[in-house]
Amino acid sequence: MSTPTLSHVSTALSAPDPEVSERPQRRTFSVSDKLRVLEEIDRARPKEVGAILRREGLYSSNVTRWRRQRDAGQLGGLAPAKPGPKSPPANPLESDVERLERENARLRDQLSRAEAVIELQKRMVRPIGKRFLIQR
Repeated sequence: MSTPTLSHVSTALSAPDPEVSERPQRRTFSVSDKLRVLEEIDRARPKEVGAILRREGLYSSNVTRWRRQRDAGQLGGLAPAKPGPKSPPANPLESDVERLERENARLRDQLSRAEAVIELQKRMVRPIGKRFLIQR
């Protein structure tokens, strides 16, 4: 019987590649994986939860978010999605409405200033017969 040589053992137990990829890949979890982890954590005792999180490589915030989504019935929310804010569909009239509201606010401000000037002019001029006396 021959014993394995050191070179044979070293090739069988190869080390992971130390090179880091140019762009790291974000981990994604399927809906079934998320539900499996949630069920396991729900069944576990409080002291066992940390071990489960370490084993799965998760943070408690992940579990909290997944629980909220599960409880809200958003199973579609448990599926991996692209990060970032979701933009609502654009309303074609929205820009016109915003422009008209700004113009309306500007005109209201202009009107209130004009009314204040007119009121001030009324107070400053007092009629005397056919002539007007300007008060100072």
